[in-house]
Amino acid sequence: MKSKIAPLPGSFMLTALVGLLLSIFFVWPLSATWGFTFTIFFAIMLVAAMISMTKAPSY
Repeated sequence: MKSKIAPLPGSFMLTALVGLLLSIFFVWPLSATWGFTFTIFFAIMLVAAMISMTKAPSY
């Protein structure tokens, strides 16, 4: 079965990038556990946005 890739808006990628940077530079120094968790979360969002940007059908 072929997977369907949803087209995500550009704001999704912007949120992922800003969240990733804030997590690395501001949250991680305060709490390594929360910083790592948020970094992984926003990195996964960024990967999803990249996949959506390259593989999703354009309308």
